Amino acid sequence: MEDLSAALDNLTPVTVRHHLDVMRTEGLIEPPVIRHRPSPGRPSYTYRLTPRAEASFPHNLRTLTTLLLTEMKTTLNEQQVNVIFEGVADQMSTLVEPPPPGETMEQRLSRVVEHLTEHGYMASWELMPEGYALHTCNCPYGVADVHPELCNLDVRYISGLLGMVPHRLRHLAQGDSTCSYLIPFPVHENSLVASKTGPDIVS
Repeated sequence: MEDLSAALDNLTPVTVRHHLDVMRTEGLIEPPVIRHRPSPGRPSYTYRLTPRAEASFPHNLRTLTTLLLTEMKTTLNEQQVNVIFEGVADQMSTLVEPPPPGETMEQRLSRVVEHLTEHGYMASWELMPEGYALHTCNCPYGVADVHPELCNLDVRYISGLLGMVPHRLRHLAQGDSTCSYLIPFPVHENSLVASKTGPDIVS
């Protein structure tokens, strides 16, 4: 605490501790770890930033990612590049827990949206007359404009999360406001919905 106090222009330890507590509440600091000392006295602690806090600092990931993908596409042929992207998408989709028995599509979509949101997507879903629509309002990669292969990766990734291949409705790369995917109702469900929402017939 004394080290932090001195580094922060001699803020009082009470003020430093308050700010640390606030940052821990916001998920920016890991729980403190006791730092062993050779002599008796009050224990001292080591504080570390969380990955969420680290992400707030400037980085050069866009340049690195762009150059890595460009070099890969220069060195490998199209089929080899596609195999790599498909493998990456498959590995990404395994990061979510397998669906529990009896999971409804609404429950699965909510779980998938939560997972996507945790991984940088602004995701949501809605019920439509012909099925369910999954929306992502941003591209978390930041380089899909120069590497459209990432869009295909996204389709395979989302297909793996859903357990089925959806139909793309809208595409950010084509100027739409979202990337949207339709998961159609099974035929019998679609008929049921139509019968419930269709106009009444008066004889």
